[in-house]
Amino acid sequence: MADLVLRGGRVIDPASGRDETADVAFGDGKVTGVGRDLAGGGAEIVDARGLLVVPGLIDFHTHVYWGGTSLGVDAAEVARRSGTTTFVDAGSAGPGNFHGFRRHVIEPSPLRIIPFLNISFPGIFAFGASVMVGECADLRLLDPRECVRVIKANRDLIAGVKVRVGRNAGGASGVAPLDMALEVAEESGLPVMAHLDNPPPSRLEVLSRLRRGDILTHCFRPFPNAPVDRHGGIREEVLEARRRGVIFDIGHGGGSFGFRTAEAMLAAGFLPDVISSDVHTLSINGPAFDQLVTMSKFLCLGMELVDVIRASTAAPAAALGRADIGRLEIGAAGDATLIELVEGEFDYRDVLGESRSGRWRLKVRGLVVAGRWWHPPRA
Repeated sequence: MADLVLRGGRVIDPASGRDETADVAFGDGKVTGVGRDLAGGGAEIVDARGLLVVPGLIDFHTHVYWGGTSLGVDAAEVARRSGTTTFVDAGSAGPGNFHGFRRHVIEPSPLRIIPFLNISFPGIFAFGASVMVGECADLRLLDPRECVRVIKANRDLIAGVKVRVGRNAGGASGVAPLDMALEVAEESGLPVMAHLDNPPPSRLEVLSRLRRGDILTHCFRPFPNAPVDRHGGIREEVLEARRRGVIFDIGHGGGSFGFRTAEAMLAAGFLPDVISSDVHTLSINGPAFDQLVTMSKFLCLGMELVDVIRASTAAPAAALGRADIGRLEIGAAGDATLIELVEGEFDYRDVLGESRSGRWRLKVRGLVVAGRWWHPPRA
């Protein structure tokens, strides 16, 4: 028997290839039916006509250790405006403070939070407007054995190893933090998510090390360490990494997404595998804002709606090795996002302040979390 039925929306589920007007029913925290004219019985009925009904959005790069790190935002507050039901935390916590993240944020959260463990012992500990200290700048903070210990103690939660390299995050450490993260990942059987900002190291040094299933986040960043050359051609190490099975994630954030890079990549047929916001205290009020704004930018750039939704549902679920989320099929987790596709004139900005005008904006109109109608968005 259903507890909730979403009635008459346009159901787009890239995992199953479904794109049709249908009802979606939920019971006992799971999807119990997808089809026309599903019986409601005593279920709560939500009129979804005129709306998109998609699997609960997965934001593959966020920072939601609110109160425990300087960059953390509140997942529940972000969900109300972003439509996100699964937040992948990209290494906010390290081995030294992961236990607090688990007990005080992840376990009480009404939303699903899936963490990557930072290779650095304190995690991202000094990330703010007035203080910015890279957690990988001092190699004394990196202890692979301690990382493996914490991963083994929390295998039910931790999905991978996060490492931030580049002049901003790693100072003069170069590629050494990535090599240590890869060693932890090999020992633990998990993927690595690699952040790359300004050189050193170079794009080539990082990409050549990543394995099938590892993730390069900030993959459409502007110069320097952009994936395209000055003529807009995709660099060979980028193409080779994709052939090898490396996953390319947007990770917009406050400094890692450029329109000119994105336009060149899309023109060459290189779509991102995953679209994510990298929402944190310095990006939540712009230029990233949230997952739906980031997705809307890709509609503005010409990506098809179904591909944008796939990159925010089925694709991140596959990257996580999760068959229970990112889909609307019987037995799947009972998460869904109701979205209005609004037509108008919208201005979008990248991290360099460059703007593009778009015809479409995705706006959240409701969430289903664990089979229940969750807080509607605030007016």
